[in-house]
Amino acid sequence: MAEVNIGDIVKAHYHSGTYIGRVIEDRGANYLVEVLSVYKHPMQGDLHNPGKVENVFFHERKALFYREKMNVKKPAVHLYDEEVPPYGESLKEAVNSYKEKLLQEDTAYHKQALQTLSNLEENYYKKRYYHVKS
Repeated sequence: MAEVNIGDIVKAHYHSGTYIGRVIEDRGANYLVEVLSVYKHPMQGDLHNPGKVENVFFHERKALFYREKMNVKKPAVHLYDEEVPPYGESLKEAVNSYKEKLLQEDTAYHKQALQTLSNLEENYYKKRYYHVKS
């Protein structure tokens, strides 16, 4: 594994989402990472009961916002050497990619996750985030 230093651009997995960000602090077992782009949108639903909609609390999970900080375990942080896409564009792409995945199967979980994601997009992302540039 390549060494990660303060100021490096990294790809980091955090709470079922994956982000591109800048390492701003070494915290022993973790790095404090500032979000620059969304690589993969967080999963919707109950992470402890994936694919279930009955008898579980179906969580709505928003992507972290531009420049939001996340405390990420070091094994989940990897150097990123590609161009960092603008935040708003990366969020749109991550949402669309997740929607495409959800549309591939016709299950109760996929329908509920798609509805939750569409609600986030309409009521939150389009109004606040899609216009954000890096």
